[in-house]
Amino acid sequence: MKTIGLWRRGRLACVLAAGIALTLVGGCGGSPTAGGPKAGGSDGPTAAEKVYAEIAGLSGKQRRDKLVELAEKEGKLDLYTSMTSDVADAVTGEFSDKFGIDVNVYRAGSETVLQRILQEQGANFRGNDVVETNANELFALNKEHFLAEYKGERRDLVPEAGRFEGWTATRFNLFAPSWNTKLVPAEQQPKTWEDLADPKWDGKLSMELADYDWYLTLYGYWKKQSKSDEEIDRLFAAMAQGAKIAKGHTVQGELLSAGQFSVVASNYSYIVERAKKKGAPVDYLPFVQPVIARPNGVGLMKTAQHPAAAMLFADWLLEEGQKLLVDEGLTPAIVEDNDPLKGVEIVPVDVKTLVEHGDEWSKRYEKVVSNGEQVKDK
Repeated sequence: MKTIGLWRRGRLACVLAAGIALTLVGGCGGSPTAGGPKAGGSDGPTAAEKVYAEIAGLSGKQRRDKLVELAEKEGKLDLYTSMTSDVADAVTGEFSDKFGIDVNVYRAGSETVLQRILQEQGANFRGNDVVETNANELFALNKEHFLAEYKGERRDLVPEAGRFEGWTATRFNLFAPSWNTKLVPAEQQPKTWEDLADPKWDGKLSMELADYDWYLTLYGYWKKQSKSDEEIDRLFAAMAQGAKIAKGHTVQGELLSAGQFSVVASNYSYIVERAKKKGAPVDYLPFVQPVIARPNGVGLMKTAQHPAAAMLFADWLLEEGQKLLVDEGLTPAIVEDNDPLKGVEIVPVDVKTLVEHGDEWSKRYEKVVSNGEQVKDK
């Protein structure tokens, strides 16, 4: 089992290195599955890419009807995702009910999803048709040339901060301070990010072990607000002083609900929202601004065995699926009616910097949280 330090510092780099090594090994042997050139090769478009290209020029009802026709012939969809299990069940259940297509789901943490795809691609095994996960891992998959181009009218409605080469945001995870309403009196909750550094939260604040994307983005925002590096470093150090360090936002949310700490620095708002609906004494509103948003999205595999079903899923998730995500407490990528975040300052995570310089920022954040006390699941 990896140590905490190794896991923190090299988590994405190690997974990528392992995947590349497996790709080289896998390329020396025969493919365990039939069907087309390797995703990253130079043998021209794959069979799946030809289907995507055929559909790309269609729109509206004509596009949907054609995809449904082809997807019904394929009969199933293989989806890898890092959605929470209840959200994944809701999404795949509604998709399957609407189109009569069986969905095989592999659900795990985003890094595990990435590792599995890299390993399978390295062995020339076509395990999944589509992937829905975090920005970091989607960038890594696209960098390895495993994701196909996706075109569609709904993609054009996604904000620029959610449209990338090889993948499209379906939702945004919003980083927000949250608090236990039984432990934090009304009007005493943090109102700015700087408030988290107040000594009154010593021993009462929790920080998440792997939130270096939040750290990077807030650091950059404060720099633009003319704070010096020294000032910013002092603020983060003050937060971490006496903080409870939790691994995983879901666990962190459960511990907050249970009263093991009073405030969480950077939990996902949807986790708190879902806990509120179940009666937990937690809240995150009004938002501490700016709200830091990280895109999570969908990517079509170049090696998909069921490409029409994969494209239908992407189209549906960016249309009917957006309302379902709202119903599940998530923040959709496309807002066409009343925007619940209207008037709220949003700062998107700089995913490109995160991927290209993630190891540096991971090390810096590890040093920050090393001053806290790690807590375990209840």
